[in-house]
Amino acid sequence: MAERSTAAVDVADNSGEQPLTAKADQSTADGVAKNPERDTDGSEGQGSAAEGSLKQASPPELHSGHKLARRYRLEECVTRLDGFSSWRAVDEKLRRAVGVHVLPADHARARSVLAAARSSALLGDPRFVQVLDAVEENDLVYVVHEWLPDATELTTLLTAGPLEPHDAYQMVSQVASAMAAAHREGLAHLRLNPNAVLRTSTGQWRIRGLAVNAALRGISSDTPQRTDTEAIGALLYAALTQRWPYEDDAYGLSGLPKDVGLVAPDQVRAGIHRGLSELAMRALANDGATASRHEAPCTTPEELVKAIGEMPRIRPPEPAFTAPPEYQRTTYQQGTYGRPAPHPGAAQPIAAPPPPLQSRTGKALKWAVSALLIAALGLGSWQLADALMDQGGKSNDTNKSRTTDGGDKTSKQSAAPIKIQGSQEFVAEGDPQSAANVAKTYDGNPSTYWKTKSFNDGPPIAPLKPGVGIVYDLGSATQLDKATLSLRYGGDHTTVELYAADSLTPPSLDSMTRIGTVTTTGTTATVKVTKQLKTRYVLVWLTALPNSGYDSTLYSRAGYKQAIGEVQFTG
Repeated sequence: MAERSTAAVDVADNSGEQPLTAKADQSTADGVAKNPERDTDGSEGQGSAAEGSLKQASPPELHSGHKLARRYRLEECVTRLDGFSSWRAVDEKLRRAVGVHVLPADHARARSVLAAARSSALLGDPRFVQVLDAVEENDLVYVVHEWLPDATELTTLLTAGPLEPHDAYQMVSQVASAMAAAHREGLAHLRLNPNAVLRTSTGQWRIRGLAVNAALRGISSDTPQRTDTEAIGALLYAALTQRWPYEDDAYGLSGLPKDVGLVAPDQVRAGIHRGLSELAMRALANDGATASRHEAPCTTPEELVKAIGEMPRIRPPEPAFTAPPEYQRTTYQQGTYGRPAPHPGAAQPIAAPPPPLQSRTGKALKWAVSALLIAALGLGSWQLADALMDQGGKSNDTNKSRTTDGGDKTSKQSAAPIKIQGSQEFVAEGDPQSAANVAKTYDGNPSTYWKTKSFNDGPPIAPLKPGVGIVYDLGSATQLDKATLSLRYGGDHTTVELYAADSLTPPSLDSMTRIGTVTTTGTTATVKVTKQLKTRYVLVWLTALPNSGYDSTLYSRAGYKQAIGEVQFTG
């Protein structure tokens, strides 16, 4: 159930058509609780529903096991509403879980859903749950999106209580910046609610249903930026107070008391961070709600991001350390090993330490031992000095009689590191990967990376591309011994090849000579040179990449990918 509740796109609500408590626990025939009335779009500024006289389209007759495009196998129906259905499915080609929305091609909203899905997919921002496919086929329209089994809805998080100030600050910062980026590309959400905001296992906040959720429900707004900004304010209000900032209950949260109006979060609950409370009210600016705050309301996500940036950063709470238990001495250490345990309550006698050697015999014994030690040290020193003098004489004789046969009998010098003088990404076909970051592979900082794109198929990159890589300038023609790469992602598998090139910009892969290759499943690759030749330019070429999940540090989406931290050549 955890996977079901966190990964499916939430589109199952009726926008306040009935009291929220009336349908709190409705279920479909397949036993999945829908709780369809968790949203309040109509009365709470989440967007106006454009639902007038829809064309009646019967939902397609689908069932578990049905395949779309001979690839997506439907597993479980999550939502069935208004002529469309949402499913948890399996992409049999890439062997991974996905989510799928399905509706008839003659549905009144089919065209707008396709357009919204394709626009959202073009954004490519990893802070949003990605749209993977949008297809019209066999009288059906379906949208395929990521499925995040390791993520938790904000709705679920709030059932345990309000968020800590640092968590609430991270949530509103990441959501506001993501929505500001979306609006700069002309995309709005219009259904941004606690069901649409997810926290991954790495602590990253992600948004699902960008543009698509509103299109499925036929929702539009004349002021989309204001609508999304107020929605972010409602999310922050709920995160701080565990209350929904309107009169009606929603998303498992109690609404505000009737006839009270919108009161600040720090007046609802004691101990709330004052700066976050004011920020929520600025985003929820309605009917003079912020008049007493002396701050202008935020009407766009961009303004909200600016207001967040002006706040002092909220530090995470200090980790709580528990004192280690008191050290318990064992029975053996206490000197009672093999003895019967004392009776309970009886005082255990403490053995007195043995007396020191204070008697006449004891003193004589100590003097005798001291004399023997002094004699042994003197004898040993004399023998050591004699041995060193003999060795010195033999060494001189050897040096006098040694012949100089030439340099062919000297030992081979060990390989030395080669300093990289320059680099450039080599593009054999298609677009570059991360051309601006190639210098990060030899800046001495292993935490900075040059990264590849995320590919849907793998591990081999072909036939999409013959490979990806970087050409390095070693300064002069050098006899290479090996190349060592520090990689970010392990797994099955990474293949690295080395090529000797004639310039920093070789015309093609065929113009170069392959001099080494290695395949690894770890995060380090050592490529030994098998062809002995001198070259100034070396291509490090990746032809196979491991599969890895979403990387919040590099903002890299899940797929077959790799990132190089450091490259070192020796010769």
